[in-house]
Amino acid sequence: MTVNVIFVGSLKESFFAEAVAEYEKRLGAYCKINNILIKDERLSDRPSDAEIATALRKEGERILAAIPPRSYKIAMCVEGKQMKSEDFASLLDTAATSGYSEVSFVIGGSFGLADEVKSACDKRMSISMMTFPHRMMRVILLEQVYRAYNIIGGGKYHK
Repeated sequence: MTVNVIFVGSLKESFFAEAVAEYEKRLGAYCKINNILIKDERLSDRPSDAEIATALRKEGERILAAIPPRSYKIAMCVEGKQMKSEDFASLLDTAATSGYSEVSFVIGGSFGLADEVKSACDKRMSISMMTFPHRMMRVILLEQVYRAYNIIGGGKYHK
């Protein structure tokens, strides 16, 4: 299985980059990871709603162009469904047994994802009702993907 992580904005903090690298190394036993960086739009210090909407639209166009068309697409967004780790593992396993060779997770920037991106995805998923920095979401998502594959494989990581 190939897992694509499509994300807006680069990791600036070394501690996030180190954590991402650690989970990517661990995931190497289960799947191939593709990181797809989408350039974030620069906004003013106090952006208007119109400026935010324009930025989301432009980022959304780049995201849609980057999503592999035959992958199972999951938008990471606040209005998405929350699930237990076991259910997430089942989702990944079902995608694989349903003929998908790729799963693509889409993480937006600090203002989220354009509606067009969410609509193009097969599923909307939320990690928590709490708010996290979007750069931290890559770490949290990769940890959960690692946990899911460990659950599928009958490993001992998940307790």
